[in-house]
Amino acid sequence: MILALIVLVGLLLAFANGANDNFKGVATLRGSDTVGYSKALAWATLTTALGSATAVVLAQGLLNAFSGKGLVPVEVAAQPEFAASVALAAGATVLLATRFGFPISTTHGLIGALLGAGWLASGGVDVDKLASSFLVPLAVSPFLAIAFASAGYVPLRALRRRLGIQQETCVCVEERVVAVVPGTPGTQAALASVSIPALTTGTRATCRVRYDGKLAGIEARPVLDFAHFASAGAVSFARGLNDTPKIAALLLIGGVLAPTPAILMVGVAIALGGWFFAKRVAHTMAHDVTAMNPGQGFTANAVTALLVIGASKLGVPVSTTHVSCGSLFGIGLVNRNAHWRKIGQILLAWLLTLPCAATLAALFYGLLA
Repeated sequence: MILALIVLVGLLLAFANGANDNFKGVATLRGSDTVGYSKALAWATLTTALGSATAVVLAQGLLNAFSGKGLVPVEVAAQPEFAASVALAAGATVLLATRFGFPISTTHGLIGALLGAGWLASGGVDVDKLASSFLVPLAVSPFLAIAFASAGYVPLRALRRRLGIQQETCVCVEERVVAVVPGTPGTQAALASVSIPALTTGTRATCRVRYDGKLAGIEARPVLDFAHFASAGAVSFARGLNDTPKIAALLLIGGVLAPTPAILMVGVAIALGGWFFAKRVAHTMAHDVTAMNPGQGFTANAVTALLVIGASKLGVPVSTTHVSCGSLFGIGLVNRNAHWRKIGQILLAWLLTLPCAATLAALFYGLLA
């Protein structure tokens, strides 16, 4: 019974992970108005699923790290109640954040849950391993993303200008009410309004910024759009590769599932969660962190993909959320369009993730053990 519960709550955690995380890779596509929500979501779902499938052969290190072995005694890590408590707590934390549109880290939630359940089960955890293997990578990775994104965009922008590729004038076309005229006696409406198209200049936050020019004889705009799509797909692929084995590790406890089917089942649950419940976090990531243009979005994605894929290959448990948000923070620093109030709220949600997950995990373990 408890082993079946582990599978159920593990898949619930994967579903919550998809709802909170799937759109993060393609948020720049939507935020820069390169494509609409539906197309961005479809691309995120496909590339994340490919990353999840690839985790079967490339992410053994993360499977081992998130089993809890080394962090808590081996006999505790092997308890089905321990795995169920961790999955329940992390899933509940991520679902709560998703409900309010905050992009938090599933990795952070899992670490908090491992800490809370492990502390109650064994009276403590390996603090040295917790710091070196988990907390340090989580703390350092967003700062690396901020630094690389902000530093990387400046030379790329200079290169674009040197190649003669310029931003087109930003123009908005809208319907505007220009007069209100009295209705004639006997008509149903007392007043009628007249509207005509109006042409106004706008800002990056209200209008789409396009690029005009050629690169090696090819129009710059489709080249940049292709690169932007590829970078967004790379981030989503990296997220699937990085997050899937972390959750699948919980399904391996008790030997109820082998690694390959566990990873594939988690991948399907992640895809479903993102497809049906990604909209709230999607709006936050695409519009509330910073205004951006396609070139800035491409830079943020490239930095995120390189950091997360590299960490996955090395078995280092960085958070895709922290890295992708860090990249957007870096772009916001450069273009001076960062929305600092929302960024502050996101950072507060990050700080609350670990204690919330730890508390819930201890409560769930107390009920199940």
